[in-house]
Amino acid sequence: PNAESCLRLVRALTVERHEAWLEDHRYLNMDLLKEHKKEALRQAA
Repeated sequence: PNAESCLRLVRALTVERHEAWLEDHRYLNMDLLKEHKKEALRQAA
């Protein structure tokens, strides 16, 4: 391994952690909103 391959590995791991953090820290779960809308439509009918 050389410095360039080490840097590629660190970058790949950083991107992976960043994507995982984005998935874990969603502020609004759109699935819950969809279920709420479905339930509201059922009750209105």
